[in-house]
Amino acid sequence: MEKYLTLWIFLAIISGIALGYVYPEIADIISSLSVGTTSIPIAIGLILMMYPPLAKVKYEEMGKIFRNLKLLAFSLVQNWIVGPVVMFLLAITLLRDLPEFMMGVILVGLARCIAMVIVWNELAEGDRELAVGLVAFNAIFQILFYAVYIYVFITIALNWLGLVTGVEADVSIAEAAKTVFIYLGIPFIAGVVTRYVSFRLKGKDWFENVLAPKLSLLTPAALLFTIIVMFSLKGEYIVELPLQVMRVAVPLTLYFLIMWFATFFIAYKLGVDYPKTTAVSFTAASNDFELAIAVAVAMWGIHSNQAFATVIGPLIEVPVLISLVNVALKLKERLYAETCVQS
Repeated sequence: MEKYLTLWIFLAIISGIALGYVYPEIADIISSLSVGTTSIPIAIGLILMMYPPLAKVKYEEMGKIFRNLKLLAFSLVQNWIVGPVVMFLLAITLLRDLPEFMMGVILVGLARCIAMVIVWNELAEGDRELAVGLVAFNAIFQILFYAVYIYVFITIALNWLGLVTGVEADVSIAEAAKTVFIYLGIPFIAGVVTRYVSFRLKGKDWFENVLAPKLSLLTPAALLFTIIVMFSLKGEYIVELPLQVMRVAVPLTLYFLIMWFATFFIAYKLGVDYPKTTAVSFTAASNDFELAIAVAVAMWGIHSNQAFATVIGPLIEVPVLISLVNVALKLKERLYAETCVQS
């Protein structure tokens, strides 16, 4: 499955779009399976997708990660200063004539990734412990600053620049914390319990050689399920409104590429090894689209253009980042060939 995962992902995208276009009522069915702004099918898919990598994290060794303060600081700067500013500039440059779409794209840029980055990092053979450590930092910063960032970048900055008027942003910190817990806390707790209960009952060797390989099959299967569900939600719109989708797709695609390549090559020039470089790069380039969608729906409604723009986020992120997984593996062969041979 992993050998041809890129092919399966693109087939899942096509299947989801076709399903949503041929049976548009499926979007209402999926939307009805929600609690508040949380989609149960998507939540189940994401939780199952992240559970195996989080179970395989060597938490007992995570203290070593935070000794490299320079790398940690670099990641935080890329995530909480460079990333939001880059997405903001792309949005106001390319979507100023579509202010509602512009706000949705900015929301995506402000929501730093706490979920699927673990999967991309896993597929690209990045440093699992570092990725989880950075995700934990992002989760904390998300809870503390996401509402503040929305107020600064949307309410203040867009009004100050004269791009929109009368925009209000009221985002509950409690709502952000709830979303973080659902998409990160639940699989994290399940992963930790599975790991250490298995150690106690069966031993570390049994976990790593028997259980972990079986759990690993959940990640690609849940990823494909989640992709089909997400794309089917907007399949009808993607087919009937391709121009609007393309307008939103351009700044998002540029963002993912700029952030990933810039972070990767800066880390490479700093002498960081491949696994850590990969973890930092995918963390910088990914976004928490679940939180962005939830906030857009809460602020402007499920049928708003802002919500539509946030939904386009994962539709672009999935194919772009799975492509970057393959790019990372190629760069590993070319730039880190000697290191790989020695290791």
